[in-house]
Amino acid sequence: MEALSFSILALLAVWVVFASRLMAALGMVAGVLFLTQGHSIDIAGSNLFPARILTYVCFLRVMFRGEFSTRALTRMDWAMVVLFSYATLMQALRGDGSVAGLAARLMDAMFGYFAFRGLLREPDELRWFLHRLLLLLGPYLLLLCVESFTHNNLFSIVGGTSEVTLRDGHPRCYGSFRHPSLMGSLGAVFLPLFAALLWNPAWRRHGVTGLFLCLGIVGFSNSGSPVSAVLIGIIGWAMWPMRRNMRAFRWGFAGFVVLMDFLMKAPVYYLLAKFSAITGGSGWHRSYLIDVSLRHISQWWLTGMSLEDTKHWFAYMLEATGGADITNQYIAFGLAGGVLAIGLFIYLLYCAYSMLGRAMLVAQTEDSPDQFEERLVWGLGVALTVHAFNWMAITYFDQFQLIWLFQAAVICSVSEHWLLRWRQVTAEDAAPAGFGMAGEIPVGEREMGYASGIADR
Repeated sequence: MEALSFSILALLAVWVVFASRLMAALGMVAGVLFLTQGHSIDIAGSNLFPARILTYVCFLRVMFRGEFSTRALTRMDWAMVVLFSYATLMQALRGDGSVAGLAARLMDAMFGYFAFRGLLREPDELRWFLHRLLLLLGPYLLLLCVESFTHNNLFSIVGGTSEVTLRDGHPRCYGSFRHPSLMGSLGAVFLPLFAALLWNPAWRRHGVTGLFLCLGIVGFSNSGSPVSAVLIGIIGWAMWPMRRNMRAFRWGFAGFVVLMDFLMKAPVYYLLAKFSAITGGSGWHRSYLIDVSLRHISQWWLTGMSLEDTKHWFAYMLEATGGADITNQYIAFGLAGGVLAIGLFIYLLYCAYSMLGRAMLVAQTEDSPDQFEERLVWGLGVALTVHAFNWMAITYFDQFQLIWLFQAAVICSVSEHWLLRWRQVTAEDAAPAGFGMAGEIPVGEREMGYASGIADR
């Protein structure tokens, strides 16, 4: 590891250990933004890159300070643990990679997720974090400006790529990440959260600034996937008036997919190829990847298969993996652990949406006239949806996975905050005005498509 990278890493590690919970979370994200995987420390054959070291340090801090207890595990927490543990176990049983490497990747996911679970706990803390995040995104966008106009990535001095990639004559910026689509996704997944700040006059200017910075990051990536993710975020916020009747939307969307499957000559997943004609990107590759993976499902449905065994799926392959370019997170989990791993991944998303839906119900009972608390929870749901659609076009690798783990942890913590608030209220008052028995969601709300229970232990 070069001296500059080591110095920044050491500073951030001290910051993460000794700062407050919220400042430690900010330090973790700073490490994701301003350090890369290009510089690492090799110990006993294991690569300890900066994000991994910060993750381990932060996890130890959270555990030693008692900022998160395993007794507070929710259903979503367990879903996360089971998903990554099962996928890792299946890969180890197949001999797909070294045991040390697989264990390290498992610890990356688990330590990162639970570290963030202990650092951010409440809606007010999320708002504080988004405000301070602007202080990181501003300089980051300036560095992208330099990369775009000079074709010189300043992150190369800390191990970032110095490669210059053009699309339609315009550069695709990498920033601190290993692919422009990952860099652009950074802006796309935070954009829905900054949009949630627009309805509160005290936070509106922060929301507008955040939207500008996020759109700038997406623009400098010059990639189709982040643009598509932004459109999903816009559609998600446009559905705000329908929030009381999401069940009808889900059935309508399912009906649309079935109808398009009947009307199209090609399978319905080739809509990805048509969509990319608008947003740009390699939509045909993503559609064909689903097609070819289904044609070879007999080879991977039970226990998965090695990436090297997919090298014949396309006329080209990735030199880094020796196999096909797997630009679909769902298929990536399928190759790691079979159909069951995909099912566990979908179940994790179900748990997240379930917690958010019930949290919105509780937020409604205590919300201000501008519905600000409810909008913040909705923004988390939109961000989750952006991830869910983005995973059909890209897999998360390098330090970007920490961004997803951060948002997943915040979804769980903020939702749990509202559910705990509900339990406290119902414990003090057996029948709040307008509600039935203590702890029971009103029948009218259940009919709107939300989950009927509150407890999520």
